[in-house]
Amino acid sequence: IAELNNDEKGLIWPSAVAPFDVHVVATGKDEVAYGLAEAIAARLEAAGLDVLYDDRPKVSPGVKFGDAELIGVPQIVIVGRGAADGEVELWDRRTGDRDVLPMDQALVRLTERP
Repeated sequence: IAELNNDEKGLIWPSAVAPFDVHVVATGKDEVAYGLAEAIAARLEAAGLDVLYDDRPKVSPGVKFGDAELIGVPQIVIVGRGAADGEVELWDRRTGDRDVLPMDQALVRLTERP
């Protein structure tokens, strides 16, 4: 699996065998971002998804993103810059696509996946 599902940054787990469904990454120093990230993680877990939540407060966003790429969870939710407006960034690890969405839209997209 690892040999066929990776890129130069790390693993990209197929959804069927990934250790987690979603990786939530809280960034910055703003408590709003951490509160929103915690709420998103809780709602995803309540919807039945396995969530890895990175809430390390003294770790830079770059290190957190690097760790997320190495771990290879298929979907990553980044909570940081737009947190005050209720926006998050949804990152598809396989395609590299990143979309900034309101939290509720990101939750719908993540919970409606096959």
